[in-house]
Amino acid sequence: MILSPDVTYMRQALAQARLAAAKSEVPVGAIVVRDGKILARAYNRPIGLKDPTAHAEVLALRRAARKTGNYRLTGCDLYVTVEPCAMCLGAVLQARIRRLVYGAADPKAGAVHSIVRFPIEKTNHRLEILSGVLADEAAVLLRDFFRLRRGLPKS
Repeated sequence: MILSPDVTYMRQALAQARLAAAKSEVPVGAIVVRDGKILARAYNRPIGLKDPTAHAEVLALRRAARKTGNYRLTGCDLYVTVEPCAMCLGAVLQARIRRLVYGAADPKAGAVHSIVRFPIEKTNHRLEILSGVLADEAAVLLRDFFRLRRGLPKS
């Protein structure tokens, strides 16, 4: 079976999300890719870093910017397991990410298609968006994490 690059990269992001869960952080993972190479990986760390901005997307963008020596990550794609919140979507636009690929929708905080539809078309940056890549796997990871926190069995 041949996997598409989107699925392959999303699997890498899911691995990052599992690292977050292992540290009792909400399981969200992100990968920044340029020209077929992973520039940065990150997972949610707001609790561990005591930083409300330490979402997986922001941390991955920061690492990629340091690696490239430029805050503008033109030509880069961001893979994230869950639909970005407003803060993270803003960071994606500021970084000039070429393409955003995410897995599960976030009906409580998603700013791409869920609770907020950020007016991306009104910005001076054109962002390509692909949603739903390995969405079921990402959703199960989140659901199981929160069920365990509430003392309920995994789904």
